[in-house]
Amino acid sequence: MTDRYRISVRRRTARWDPDREVSAKEAMDFWSFAAAAANVVMQLSWPEVGHGVVESKVDSGNLLKHPWKRARTTLQYLAVAVFGNDDDRAAFRDAVDSAHRHVKSTPDSPVQYNAFDRELQMWVAACLFVGLEDTHQLLRGEMTPEQAEQFYRSAWTLGTTLQVTEDQWPPNRAAFDDYWRQACQRVSIDDRVREYLNHMIGLRMINPLLGLPFRPLLRFLTTGFLAPVFREQMGLRWSGSRQFLFEMLFLLVAFVNRFIPVFLRQGGSYLLLLDIRRRVRTHKALV
Repeated sequence: MTDRYRISVRRRTARWDPDREVSAKEAMDFWSFAAAAANVVMQLSWPEVGHGVVESKVDSGNLLKHPWKRARTTLQYLAVAVFGNDDDRAAFRDAVDSAHRHVKSTPDSPVQYNAFDRELQMWVAACLFVGLEDTHQLLRGEMTPEQAEQFYRSAWTLGTTLQVTEDQWPPNRAAFDDYWRQACQRVSIDDRVREYLNHMIGLRMINPLLGLPFRPLLRFLTTGFLAPVFREQMGLRWSGSRQFLFEMLFLLVAFVNRFIPVFLRQGGSYLLLLDIRRRVRTHKALV
């Protein structure tokens, strides 16, 4: 696939397990969330999704007003989709559907959208998949074609946990590349959505003193995890030297990651899943 639509990494760690089967569960190491802001940019780069988020009247899920709650619910969605069972996914689907009922365009919206649109949900799920695949290969090395198919098939719950149906997913990894290339033709970020995303990258929604030391790192990581088509729309600059630093950073992170026990690497996701189950038992809001 052309590098315009996916990040290009020339220097990456050697494959941990060149012959074993893989799944999306392995991509849920806590390091993977370094790509979280970049993934939000990708999702909102479709105008319908971008304006659906920016114009949403559901303040409880507004990233700029309630950043920690939004981060929790997003990470819990990933935990439920990847590690959860059918009951977990059904409970979370009901909670998200309740919020999505209020997310639809008005006559004043520049584009028409509805949060229940399965095409829009497929795009969001595809962005989540791309983010997990990119970070997984940075942390564990490039997958073989057979492993790439296994990983892809295991990640379908990223969409089917909501309204995306299994027959809506491209049937194999090569077909997904075709879908992604075509879907990226719709990427377009206008000034209003770009301002919202720049507020996020600039950590404007948290205490300035708390955000100050992390802003340069977040901008660096976010830009590094974005393919050129998204960087161009955001007006983010990148260079060969920054790409080199990005690759060296993740070579180091991947080396360290080999020695961290799995219960530490992925423990946060299981704790988030336990919190979901506690909330269901005690009839507390999930989102």
